[in-house]
Amino acid sequence: MTMNDPLANALTTIRNHEERRKKECIICPASKLIGKVLRIMQSKGYIGEIEFIDDGRTGKFRVQLFGRINDCRAIKPRHAVKVREMEKWEKRYLPAKDVGILILTTPEGVMTHEEAKKRHIGGRLLAYVY
Repeated sequence: MTMNDPLANALTTIRNHEERRKKECIICPASKLIGKVLRIMQSKGYIGEIEFIDDGRTGKFRVQLFGRINDCRAIKPRHAVKVREMEKWEKRYLPAKDVGILILTTPEGVMTHEEAKKRHIGGRLLAYVY
């Protein structure tokens, strides 16, 4: 079976384990992008400790879950977002103001929509978490 979108697969794995009240999950395969998205989720308090497991191939992430995620999904297609349009996308993907985060990739790296607004840069939407 081929995997077309590893980020969407990783977020689906996290969401499924959260719904089943599991304490941890294994995300395979690991990538730099998935690692950066997981670190953002960790810094915002949605997930706990992240551990990289080197299996001689692409590697895996072991993620500690807290049960704080209601929904997390990859955004397809990856829409280009300007700073002025950020509100529109927040209303579309997040349930309420100041609830949840949009994760986007910018020329300065992967960050939340709040950081992108502060730095006044746009990018492409990757995922949302709340």
